[in-house]
Amino acid sequence: MIRQKARWNVVSLLLILLCSLLSGCALDDFMPADLQPAKTTSLASQGEGADRLRVIFLDVGQGASQLLIGPTGKTMLIDAGNNDQEEAMLRYLQAYGVNRLDIVIGTHPDADHIGGLDRVIDQLDIGEIYMPRIQSNTKTFESLLESIRDKGLKVKTAKAGVELVWDEQVQAKILAPVTVTDDNNNMSAVVKVTYGETSFLLTGDAESESERAMVESGANLRADVLLVGHHGSKSSTTARFLNAVKPKYAVIQVGDNNYGHPTKTVLDRLDKQRVEVFRNDLQGTMEISSDGREYEITTER
Repeated sequence: MIRQKARWNVVSLLLILLCSLLSGCALDDFMPADLQPAKTTSLASQGEGADRLRVIFLDVGQGASQLLIGPTGKTMLIDAGNNDQEEAMLRYLQAYGVNRLDIVIGTHPDADHIGGLDRVIDQLDIGEIYMPRIQSNTKTFESLLESIRDKGLKVKTAKAGVELVWDEQVQAKILAPVTVTDDNNNMSAVVKVTYGETSFLLTGDAESESERAMVESGANLRADVLLVGHHGSKSSTTARFLNAVKPKYAVIQVGDNNYGHPTKTVLDRLDKQRVEVFRNDLQGTMEISSDGREYEITTER
């Protein structure tokens, strides 16, 4: 949402201040919304938005991170952007009132997905952590493993068929990887979250090979909200997969990049199916919340 800045003269401010002192009212009651201090509320910390599932697609530039807050206040973090997003991730979590993550998922070892996870794990109380059974010889991956070890955590395997015990009102299930491969992207953990009649499919960097395996596995891929795979790369979001998901809304987590993400091929494919598209690079952090029947979508800009 774009906040419009208004100009107030000194006399107006003095009159309002005098009125507030005489009447006992708060100054905020007289100020237009665009001049009032921003109020950050969070189900996790304050109980607001009870009975709603909140899925927040954090703007971490050319990377990915989703923060989920369940109807009962349970929290889940899927990925945490690149290494240079560590402090930003901590600020995001603080802003949403999150000091404990009940579940953490690192979808795959690429730095633009797990780069900020080590600091998050260092600083917050962590319940369970899930990662696919694939490794990387990068310092980023080694740093993450060190943080996990230092916290005394044990990594659970993210693979198709795993039911996540999270919020009692929400079904969360891992749909991929279905098969084992040595390709990082196609080993991405794909998570489907269902609350009442609403559903989200969060795909990491899963590409066509993984998409085909999911379709052929017979899993129910139908979801209203799709996190577009691999930042909108043409290697993901195949027509067959899109036909199986049939989303109403699509989110592309993308920032400035030299890869051509999101590609025209994928954007045209989404447009052909009349899917409404939201992008971090255009709209900043966005939240899609559900009461189990309908969605409320909020964008930063």
